[in-house]
Amino acid sequence: MREFLEFIAKHLVDKPEDVRITMEDRSDRVIFRLQVGQGDVGKVIGRRGRTANAMRVLLSAVAAKEGKRAVLEILQ
Repeated sequence: MREFLEFIAKHLVDKPEDVRITMEDRSDRVIFRLQVGQGDVGKVIGRRGRTANAMRVLLSAVAAKEGKRAVLEILQ
């Protein structure tokens, strides 16, 4: 799941080397925290949050295949 999220994020931003993903595994879910460079936050969030919501939907689908729940937090 982490590699999948990293792949998507790196292809959305101008500075892929600034993409950082931390993962916290809890008993009932996995929390991913995505951090990108200062100028790339808007590209990851998208207009009215559409890109971020699409990433969350895809991440949930991948997590469901593994029998888990996933949460995506975008840090600024």
